[in-house]
Amino acid sequence: MPRMTDDQHKTGLGRRAVLSAAAIGAGGAVLGTAATAQAQDSGDAAPAHPAAKPGTPGKSRPGGLPVPAIVGHRGTAGYRPEHTFGSYDHALEIGADIVEQDVVPTRDGHLVCRHEPEIGGTTDVADHAEFAGRRTTKTIDGVPTTGWFTEDFTLAELKRLRAVERLPAVRQRNTIYDGRWDIPTFAEVLDWAERKGRERGRPVWLHTETKHPTYFRGIGLPLEERLVALLRPYGRLRAGAPQFLQSFEAQSLQRLGRLGAAPAKIFLLNGLTSQPWDFVVSGDKRTVADLVTPAGLKWIAGFAQGIGPTAELVIPLDATGHLLKPTTLVRDAHRQGLVLHPFTARNENQFLPVDFRTGTDPNAYGKPIDAFRTWFATGIDGLFTDNADTAVLARQDFWNA
Repeated sequence: MPRMTDDQHKTGLGRRAVLSAAAIGAGGAVLGTAATAQAQDSGDAAPAHPAAKPGTPGKSRPGGLPVPAIVGHRGTAGYRPEHTFGSYDHALEIGADIVEQDVVPTRDGHLVCRHEPEIGGTTDVADHAEFAGRRTTKTIDGVPTTGWFTEDFTLAELKRLRAVERLPAVRQRNTIYDGRWDIPTFAEVLDWAERKGRERGRPVWLHTETKHPTYFRGIGLPLEERLVALLRPYGRLRAGAPQFLQSFEAQSLQRLGRLGAAPAKIFLLNGLTSQPWDFVVSGDKRTVADLVTPAGLKWIAGFAQGIGPTAELVIPLDATGHLLKPTTLVRDAHRQGLVLHPFTARNENQFLPVDFRTGTDPNAYGKPIDAFRTWFATGIDGLFTDNADTAVLARQDFWNA
């Protein structure tokens, strides 16, 4: 296949069929072979991707996303303390196409950007004697957790804290930034995105997750209404806005849709035996294994435009951590018009399949470019990563192969 131009890459037309692949479909996506977990050994070649549904991101929008798109996970968590403006800025600087936020509420109803409501591991709250009495144990989504929680602090109180590296033993170099940045509100992130968009001459795409929405609704701090109110003044509620909305709970995405949020919604999926927490609460017995079947994907397509599966749902691992054959998940999801943004690609050995590890130090870098290329070859539409620059290089290699 001749090498494609940069413009063709950006609309998805440079996708090469890999792993017994198929053809370029309308809208520019190319599928590799992939199957559901129930049929991973089928060996069937994937069909051409159908035409992208209106509003589906990453295909042929004006100023649209490359395919595959690089999602800066919590900014660029591989290089800066996560969910800080240092992390968000650096994600754009090193090539992320989309920047992710997780939102949780404060006691007085503001949305702030933290991966979890428990902030003992991502801030210096333990160093603040005035907050020692706030340390407690809570059960969130069935898991007892001890620490300090955003919902027990006002925004003014949280702004007295400073962010720190969440994985200091793994990413010791990131600790030089401890204390440099505070906890951003989502309102501040929206202002930042507007400013950066003007500076760059193109919109800044955001990928925003509602965290533990059933839990927060249960304690009187619902996320969806607050999120919609913040997005509306920035034009990020309309279809085609540079915005993804994501959640591990279907009911949260459905509620966002009823509230008028039209941007692409991504349903996040953990391992095959897991259940979304809203399923547990409602008594729905389905697991992720049920949701990644053709019937489950058809159901998801009724309220979402994509899925965010853990990477092992796309290419499973055996008991030793080595890669198995790809499933048909990419093919089956594309047949329903769903895009796929798997999570989370990282550089360190401990986060890579054994096939791409180097040496015995779990914190040393392995061969992530090779790993990222392998995921791209399945036909995914985007990839969450802590290391956007690595993903950009891998994507360029993939395009040029």
